[in-house]
Amino acid sequence: MSKDELPNLLMSKPIPIAVVGSGYVGLVAAVCFAEMGHPVICVDNDERKVKALRGGDTLIHEQHLPELLGRYRNDRVRFTTDLGEATRECDAIFIAVGTPQSETGDADLSYVEAVTCEIARSITSYKVIVEKSTVPVYTNEWISRALERNGVERNLFDVVSNPEFLREGTAVVDFLHPDRIVVGADSERAGAILRDIYSPLTSGEYYQRPDGIAGCCSVSEPPPLLTTSTKSAEIIKHASNAFLALKISFINAVSNLCEATNANVEQVARGMGLDTRIGPKFLRPGIGYGGSCFPKDVAAFRSVAEQLGIDFNLLKEVEKINVQQKKRFVSKVRSAVWNLRGKKLAVLGLAFKGDTDDIRESPAVDIISMLLNEGCSITAFDPAAVERTRQILPEGDNMRYAPDAYEAAKDADALLILTDWAEFAELDLRHLNQLLRYPIIIDGRNLYDPAVMIDHGFTYLSVGRPVVHPARDMASASTNI
Repeated sequence: MSKDELPNLLMSKPIPIAVVGSGYVGLVAAVCFAEMGHPVICVDNDERKVKALRGGDTLIHEQHLPELLGRYRNDRVRFTTDLGEATRECDAIFIAVGTPQSETGDADLSYVEAVTCEIARSITSYKVIVEKSTVPVYTNEWISRALERNGVERNLFDVVSNPEFLREGTAVVDFLHPDRIVVGADSERAGAILRDIYSPLTSGEYYQRPDGIAGCCSVSEPPPLLTTSTKSAEIIKHASNAFLALKISFINAVSNLCEATNANVEQVARGMGLDTRIGPKFLRPGIGYGGSCFPKDVAAFRSVAEQLGIDFNLLKEVEKINVQQKKRFVSKVRSAVWNLRGKKLAVLGLAFKGDTDDIRESPAVDIISMLLNEGCSITAFDPAAVERTRQILPEGDNMRYAPDAYEAAKDADALLILTDWAEFAELDLRHLNQLLRYPIIIDGRNLYDPAVMIDHGFTYLSVGRPVVHPARDMASASTNI
């Protein structure tokens, strides 16, 4: 489809949108709004990023992103460093800049404040300022206060909270096929503009397109739009991520109990997940959560609660379990190879999860760092995250990067699986056995069936399941004949 043939899906007039920030949230939002039919200006103060995006480089590993960027860049989506121009031209301005965790655990909102003050200098007509970044409750009031302090009349703007619920690796599908769209608006005028922006999804119109991105929503079952107050929307985002982190930490704690009793956590999780009140999602045990959202959002949510005098110690325990889970995995490696010093280990996975190149707060990187400190030699492979990891774990005497999983495994004392890439679950196990010095696999993502690993001659350690030793298990089986 040529750019001249791009469909205009909106029944009403397309709404000019500015998206400030071109990271995971901002770039995905920009191309998805364009896919929905809106003209978009994506703003970033990094001239190198803007130049790369204009040239078609997505900068991040994300399914469907290259396709949509190629379809709309420099046409329905323009990239610029000029926030003033974008503010003057657009009706809705989505702030999607970083909110990193500060030393105190709070969200660092300095980028949000800087963008807000810069927007204020260019407002001459009514604008809707939309919080898209993950921010703590009361941020909408601070944005309003900053706009007024910088001379913007109160009748020229409204602040709306429109939190994102995107998973890295499937962010485009999540944006266009959301479970829900939350719009926190204290003004009917602002709420109406957001409803118009999302109407191609909520009306089901987008899902009639033969070239639309496929997903769970449809014409008959479009996503619901939930309208709340701005404060409620801000809390919904943090509470949702904190609850998912709680669910992950809970099943990891259960996995430790299963290991201590020789039970199988996957059987336990299935038994729990069949209860419709609980559900099966996020009941997969592993080495802990990571990424740009869960760690900082849990910390920020806890910090806000503490500042307001609310006892939320439950979140401290969530964080504690997450830290302990990585340490337990290192102990599991030690139990498999005896002494760690001088051991050569193969590591599969560097990103915090599969289908992304994001290594922020990655449990895999933390575990590798612990093993290096113990005197291990590491050869690692990841399908997308090697270059990012090199920047914080440079190649040296004890740290090496391999071009594929089999090269990483060659002559290693054991192989560790730290990220749930689908391709790691489809390895040639016979070939892998021949490459390893000792046939030992420590799987932090439970990608394999222990019975299959026995058949292929591996000592196999996973999370929350009994350890299997092929010689021992085969001897036991022959005794029972």
